[in-house]
Amino acid sequence: MEWETAAWLALAAIVVVVGIVGTVAPAMPGAVIVLAGLALAAWAEGFVYVGPGALAGLAALTVLTYVVDFAATALGAKKLGASRRAGVGAALGALVGLFFGIPGVIIGPFAGAVLAELTAQSTLEQAGRAGLGAWIGLVFGTAAKLALVFTMIGIFLALRLFA
Repeated sequence: MEWETAAWLALAAIVVVVGIVGTVAPAMPGAVIVLAGLALAAWAEGFVYVGPGALAGLAALTVLTYVVDFAATALGAKKLGASRRAGVGAALGALVGLFFGIPGVIIGPFAGAVLAELTAQSTLEQAGRAGLGAWIGLVFGTAAKLALVFTMIGIFLALRLFA
């Protein structure tokens, strides 16, 4: 392997790792970054092992991560009686929580959903249930996104290694 190809593949691996981290961070397009890293690796090897068709399939999985994330958050909030406002509050709480490290990422969605639900004239008990539902939805959505991202990486590696 040429040193130039190896350098491109190393950069692609770094991009994929950043994408995995971004999958967990609420404000980063992690799956898109992973897809970009995988596309870079495919390009570095001249699309010999992973071609345009496979990349299109990986792109479809990338889109699916966003569908799953949205659906999980909405379903989690709805199951425990949250309003649409609570879902928006959870997303904003997750974004603000980024600035407070791991505790902020954990507490932010819950606090955002509770505060938003309280603005909808809900009781504290209803707001608490809405916050819990939104938080559970975000957790399950993140887990599903991670599963899809690792599936993308697994497909890429399988194509690369067993071609």
